[in-house]
Formats: sequence, structure tokens, C-alpha cells
Amino acid sequence: MLEQTILWRRLDSPGHDACGLQALDGGWRLTGTAVFLSEEGQPCHLRYEVDCDAAWRARSARVSGWLGKAVVEIAIAAEPGGRWTLNGVEQPQVAGLVDVDLGFTPATNLVQLRRLALDIGQGADAPAAYLLFPELRFERLEQHYRRLTFNEYDYQSPRFGYAATLKVLEAGFVTRYPDLWELEARD
Repeated sequence: MLEQTILWRRLDSPGHDACGLQALDGGWRLTGTAVFLSEEGQPCHLRYEVDCDAAWRARSARVSGWLGKAVVEIAIAAEPGGRWTLNGVEQPQVAGLVDVDLGFTPATNLVQLRRLALDIGQGADAPAAYLLFPELRFERLEQHYRRLTFNEYDYQSPRFGYAATLKVLEAGFVTRYPDLWELEARD
């Protein structure tokens, strides 16, 4: 049974993303589908699944679908010792990171927010193993969150020169990601 579901509308190009959060024995799972127009003007359809342990540390992720005419099949694994693999190939540039961030969806912000569990006024760095899109390769993404109110976080991503106030639901789903995504419907 799903704990919560959400539908986002993309603001920077045509598109939508629908995601659900499910409790598992010993962890959590995000499952969703993003359908949008890429920056290159290609239709894109990506299904994703992210599994986390009970403390919201990423264990694995899968992405499948297509970008234009190219088939996308990606398997991500968080290995013991802080190692990451992408389709079985070790990714030393993201070694030691706890979070995975799928660059084409706002869904994975929920994982970081739940893991950090910040009180109002607290802030924390949350670097992530970031799946660049449309390149579909990993990079380290520096991020910082500061909880402003019950449902607002100051968010900064210096790599992209992005800073904004994110609004979130109690469960942690972002409902307003300025200039990128906004809530269209929820359960």
C-alpha cells in the first residue's frame, strides 16, 4: 500500500511526474514515472524506483524508458564501504555519499529531507550522487538545506547557481520547486 502519491507539473518545459511512496519491511521505496520534453526537444519517458533503508539511506535505484529514440536502462547500487555502481561499473567520483539524486525528477528530494530530519532553524549539507540528465552519468552534487518553517526549506545547489525556498508536504514531497516543478495533485 502506498503512503502517499503526488503529481507534479514541470515548469521549465512541458511535462509531468507522478510518484508514490511505499513503506517496505526495513525501508522505503519511491516509484514514479516522468514524461517530459528534454532540453534538446526530444520526448522522454522514464520510470524510476529508489529503495532506501529505514534511516533513508539510498540502497539502489533503477531507471528505464526512453529519451527520443534511445532506450534507457540504468541500475544504481549503493555498495558496502560507501561505494556506488552504475550498471555494474564503480563510480569513484561519488564514493562515500549517502543520497542518490535523480536529476530529472523532484522525487528524490524527499529522501534527503526525511534522512536529515531537520528541526526549524537547522541546516545541513547534503551532497548527493547526482544522475546528470540527459548525460546519464554520476557527479557529486553539493546541496544545502535549511528548514525555515514546518513546510519550507531554503535550498541551495551551487553547481547550478540555484537557490530557492522549497515548499513541502508533511511526508517530505516537494510541492513547490520554483521555476522547475509544482504540485498539480496529491492523494
